[in-house]
Amino acid sequence: MSDRLATFRQLHSQTQPLLLPNAWDAGSARLFESLGASAIATTSAGVAWALGYPDGCKMPADVAIQLAANVARVLTVPLSVDIENGYSDDPAQVADTVLRLIDAGVVGINLEDRDKPASLLASKIEKIKSETAKRGVDIFINARTDVFLAGLVDKPQRLDETLTRAVLYTAAGTDGLFVPAMVEADQIKAVVAAIRVPLNLLAWEGLADAAELGRLGVSRLSAGSGIPQVLWAQAEKLAKNFLEGGRSEDLKGQMPYPQLQALF
Repeated sequence: MSDRLATFRQLHSQTQPLLLPNAWDAGSARLFESLGASAIATTSAGVAWALGYPDGCKMPADVAIQLAANVARVLTVPLSVDIENGYSDDPAQVADTVLRLIDAGVVGINLEDRDKPASLLASKIEKIKSETAKRGVDIFINARTDVFLAGLVDKPQRLDETLTRAVLYTAAGTDGLFVPAMVEADQIKAVVAAIRVPLNLLAWEGLADAAELGRLGVSRLSAGSGIPQVLWAQAEKLAKNFLEGGRSEDLKGQMPYPQLQALF
């Protein structure tokens, strides 16, 4: 096991959740590291938008791997990348993509079920674990279930469905479980009690803060696409004002050029 992977695993066993302000390119990743982030994760939506693709498994795997290599190049902390569904429904192809990500310096991945059968994600996890073992390498798999996020079942059934999938994914070998859009404390406690792997949540309206989530047993909290979405809104406002009047004073409040240069 690499030192960075060992560090990344240890970061999931603290009393407070691992806080991940998800990056979308090498620059944002380096900035967040400079601010004290103990690990960096990417947001698939932010990455896709930055590279000119819509979110939702539309980006080619080769593009995602190159982006991961660019991010890994500038970091000294562990890197985990969101690879959506692995960019394929073929477990063998997904495992090959993951091996290439390991070669690029990645120590963790998010892999999601979306609206496909839960058995497909389980098969992907099993294949990744099998192929990495053959190579003598390893990676932290964070299995994301979209039961709450996408409303895959009716609301009263979402907790039970999440628990069913959690059992399936942990049996397949996942290292963590990610349940975005779950916010109720009693549901969080139920999932924590039922699984033997770290629980990851997504920053969401109505979700408790990190300190309270730590008391509930949550191991990891992700900002998701929240930061780039805020910045896109600000960029839209700045560009609109500039296009309307061309006023230089509208571009005040910049991070100083030397400070940005010093990050790299």
